Amino acid sequence: FAGYISQVLKNYTDHACDGEYVSLRCPHRTTISIQSSFYGRIVPSHQLCPSRYPHSYATLIKEDVACSVGTSLQKMLDECQDRRSCQFLVNSRLFGMDPCPGTGKYLLVWYKCRPNEYKSKVACEDDKLRLSCKKSMVIAIYSAIFGRTQGGSLECPYQNLGMPMIECQSATALQLMIKRCHGKRSCSIYASTYEFGDPCYPGIQKHLNVIYTCENTPLLLPVDETRPPALSSSSSSMEPVGVSTEMALLSNILAAYAFITENPERAALYFVSGVCIGLVLTLLALVLRVSCRTD
Repeated sequence: FAGYISQVLKNYTDHACDGEYVSLRCPHRTTISIQSSFYGRIVPSHQLCPSRYPHSYATLIKEDVACSVGTSLQKMLDECQDRRSCQFLVNSRLFGMDPCPGTGKYLLVWYKCRPNEYKSKVACEDDKLRLSCKKSMVIAIYSAIFGRTQGGSLECPYQNLGMPMIECQSATALQLMIKRCHGKRSCSIYASTYEFGDPCYPGIQKHLNVIYTCENTPLLLPVDETRPPALSSSSSSMEPVGVSTEMALLSNILAAYAFITENPERAALYFVSGVCIGLVLTLLALVLRVSCRTD
């Protein structure tokens, strides 16, 4: 569970030079959420993605290091958004008109892995935000924003008090929500500047927007703290071993099911290979048996 959450909360970065494949992949039960993208060149080729062909010094002087394509983000959204994985060849034709012909370019992608099933809750400034999950499930925070976004919020409409619509967000909102709610069955927090600080100019109304998911907790055995441990009874000493064996078996079954779900082709190959090996061993055993009877 902890490993799954760390993969979900992690910000991924990938890059590929012209002529190379870029490959994005997310763990089981999550999909790709593109955060930002850049295609072009802003650093010299000797620092990133050097040319495959030898260049003279005069050619390097003419290299364009202020080259970018404005369609890279939309192209990445079209190719990879909401998919489990995606892979494609990077070249200038993929992004439309080449703004700097003759200059080798590269693609930079920033993305996160979003859970397939998630919930979103909004609280206006000075209101309390409550998150809760069902029994045996705990909260996993995916993102948190405290401030004012450009699109605003339907739950907290912007009141025009003569101030322009300015986007401002707290830099610590996600860390605070993880600290307060991560791994808990329920939690509550006020959407106030006392908790998150004030990232905006005075007078700008803010709101708290949290995206989270409910995950199954690890299976834990109930413990009766009022009963002393029975060390003298042999049957009692054997019970935890049986329970732990059953738990290990259940864990192995769940792990095998997850592997088959994620890799159906590989699982089918392993199954067919196992059947073939079994048939070969059976045939050898029959040959040996017939030979022994003949002798």
